[in-house]
Amino acid sequence: MTAEQQRLKANAGKKIPLEQWGPYVSDRQWGTVREDYSENSDAWNYFPFNDSHCRAYRWGEDGIGGISDFFQSLCFSVALWNGKDTVLKERLFGLGNYEGNHGEDVKELYYYLDNTPTHYYMQMLYKYPQAAFPYEQLREENRKRTKLETEYELLDTGVFDDNKYFDVLITYAKYSKTDIAIKIDITNRGKTTAPITVLPTLWFYNRWQTEVAADNRKKPLLKEINEGTVRATHERLGAYYLYYPKTVERYFTENETNTEKLYNKPNITPFTKDAINNAVIDQINVDQLKKNKTGTKFSPVYKFKIPGGSTKTICLRLSNVLMDAPFSKGFDQIFNQRKKEADEFYADVLPKNASEDLKNIQRQALAGLLWSKQYYHYDIENWLSVNDGIAHVSDQRKNGRNHQWLHLKNQDVLLMPDKWEYPWYAAWDLAFHCIPMALIDPTFAKHQLILMMREWYMKPDGQLPAYEWNFSDVNPPVHAWSALQVYHIEKKKTGKGDIDFLKRTFQKLIINFTWWINRKDPNGNNIFEGGFLGLDNIGVFNRSIQLHSEMELEQADGTSWMGMYALNLMDMAIEIAMHDISFEDTATKFFEHFVLIAEALNEMGLWNNEDKFFYDVLGSPGNKPIQLRIQSIVGLTSLFAVSVIERKVMHQLEDFSKRISWFENYRIKNNKFWPNEEHDEGEKTLLSLVPKDKLIALLQRLVSEAEFLSDGGIRALSKYHEANPYSVNIQGTEYSIGYDPGDSTSDFFGGNSNWRGPVWMPINYLIIQSIKKFGEFYEGSLTIEYPTGSGIYMELGEVANELVKRIVTLFKLDEKNNRRLHAEYNWFYSLPENKDLVLYYEYFNGDTGRGLGAAHQTGWTALIAELINELAEKQLPPSFTKAKTYEEED
Repeated sequence: MTAEQQRLKANAGKKIPLEQWGPYVSDRQWGTVREDYSENSDAWNYFPFNDSHCRAYRWGEDGIGGISDFFQSLCFSVALWNGKDTVLKERLFGLGNYEGNHGEDVKELYYYLDNTPTHYYMQMLYKYPQAAFPYEQLREENRKRTKLETEYELLDTGVFDDNKYFDVLITYAKYSKTDIAIKIDITNRGKTTAPITVLPTLWFYNRWQTEVAADNRKKPLLKEINEGTVRATHERLGAYYLYYPKTVERYFTENETNTEKLYNKPNITPFTKDAINNAVIDQINVDQLKKNKTGTKFSPVYKFKIPGGSTKTICLRLSNVLMDAPFSKGFDQIFNQRKKEADEFYADVLPKNASEDLKNIQRQALAGLLWSKQYYHYDIENWLSVNDGIAHVSDQRKNGRNHQWLHLKNQDVLLMPDKWEYPWYAAWDLAFHCIPMALIDPTFAKHQLILMMREWYMKPDGQLPAYEWNFSDVNPPVHAWSALQVYHIEKKKTGKGDIDFLKRTFQKLIINFTWWINRKDPNGNNIFEGGFLGLDNIGVFNRSIQLHSEMELEQADGTSWMGMYALNLMDMAIEIAMHDISFEDTATKFFEHFVLIAEALNEMGLWNNEDKFFYDVLGSPGNKPIQLRIQSIVGLTSLFAVSVIERKVMHQLEDFSKRISWFENYRIKNNKFWPNEEHDEGEKTLLSLVPKDKLIALLQRLVSEAEFLSDGGIRALSKYHEANPYSVNIQGTEYSIGYDPGDSTSDFFGGNSNWRGPVWMPINYLIIQSIKKFGEFYEGSLTIEYPTGSGIYMELGEVANELVKRIVTLFKLDEKNNRRLHAEYNWFYSLPENKDLVLYYEYFNGDTGRGLGAAHQTGWTALIAELINELAEKQLPPSFTKAKTYEEED
């Protein structure tokens, strides 16, 4: 057992399996819903980037490569100044939703290089231009561009030409849970000497102006003990000490809003949040700051002139122990030791037969996932009823965004989709995050899933919160599926499945399943609605908006997701029942519900026999229902509901087996739909939403390069619609949709995500797992042509393996040492210092593979780590069979 595994084992025994210190600081707090106290719910304009350096936050903190304790009482991060910018680089810059031509967009270059689950070793790289950071250039150029044009990125501005930038490498290595060594290496990548000012910053999250008065807590305090030591005293956290190299300039101020600058109101103190910024850049109040020896924000200031190709290093230490020699001989050794332990940990996790490049892709994906842990604080009742000291409490706010979620009181560390673009949890994103997390820390993965179902998240009626912009939106119900994935990953690793975890999740998921049944099946016919279901602009119109009061949209994906949900809950109940027979009845209940949903999907108008595809159906009284013949993943979600039951299960669960037999006989006798298929030898039973003939038809479309199959995976919308856009006229309004492989050209949900052609990792992962499950049942008895039209037939397991290979090509180095996801920026990533850097985008261009959307959505894109593991397990080349026609095979 490695040192990191021993630490994880100790954490697993805690009630909350969380390290006291970790990367819990957000990359962006401004522009979030939590900080929005406007009457018109305009979060981006109420708290814009330009206010962030001089205005205290209410619900959290942000910084570059930041760390904090798990209550975010005390924070540390790195600020920089190149001598030309008008503000310190204290946080990452990006465009608000109204500024970017494709919605919000971070405009920085940073990379999460390494991390371990206990955060005993962490490394993050930030690239800082030596020229003035092009804030206005980025705003102006993106403002001019239309949605039909690509985004204007930082690398397009020219500030990184001739390597005129600094690599700022931030490394953390823990001596213990509460004793952290910090190293900041600043390398001049240019050829000539360039100046840089580095400000390691320690500060307290400002609760004293809001929470402290009510709780009668003392205001925390940073105080100079001697030159090189600052003590941080906090009532809850205790005392910590920041040890830093002696320097001429060191400044204390308060983490409080500069009201004079923002609102023309007198400041209570000259020591405001931006006082250090003003002193360093504009020489304002320098003498006052130099005399100040206390505050709630502190920075020592290091001014360097670094020759081209050279590196300067700053070492610090944050500890709860008072010591005389914090940088003793063993200081450098702790970094080497923790790096060695991290290498040993990942050597045990990553496949030994994978290439070094693939291991690097996996390790950075998992590092990014771990860096995405964020302290998330949001008490909606408080947020609606109390102002932030700037805006007024109003009836509009009390009845505005999320006012129906007064029970929601979140204060936890959660896995975020992206700590800049999406620094808030999303229910279905989190379900995917937990799968790669289970590879390295299954205890934390299980904790995250359970947390989302706790009473301070789940609504009393059973609805799970979607995301902070609208908790009432509906995300796909993938949590039972995710729980099973996590369960089996841990069981495979340890040889033991956590039945108690399944029981805890199962009990809560039954409540959520009931909410779906009561709220999203308005006609009681097992055809479900759900709105956009996380797929933003996948529909011809916004599926979350009712076009007309009498119209109903019956959704193929809503129905399929619910069929999958019922089957997942049945699988959970079966797994538990093998240990606790009292769960056997619930397995039967969800099996029968699955059958009814499968019947509805197949026989109530969602299947089009001409196209061999499932479609949404729009109905209105007195009119013939309209099948919305859009060939998208909406129609492919039917593949996700698949389960294989072994004979030994049927033998052990006699009542379950007896009930299935009775139900089958009854339905067949009465000419009703039946979704089961038994293996020839009777060893396995297949449960699927789609009968075999429909399965083959869907799969052949799925693996057609003229439709869904791209070089980099499965597209969200068929390429068929490139030459054949779909249009429908609804009450005089024409709606249309076409194949759109890149950035979104619509405004749905902010216009920052596109499901009309790109490749999305979570959907590809679901498809691959489903095809593998079908292959497990059919074994070699079913082959399909792959790709369609090639004349080459493969078993389904081989098809799944080939899909994984296509996805991996998005990330791995090709024969020219380029990565497809970097696209036109491979010139930059071909530089020696950048060749191993990988970004984990939100989605990928359906034609070129270029990375799009959030550049650091290592949450669900970290699924690539699990897929590479699966690929490594399938090292044998695919065995191609002689081409057969379907008729010959059948």
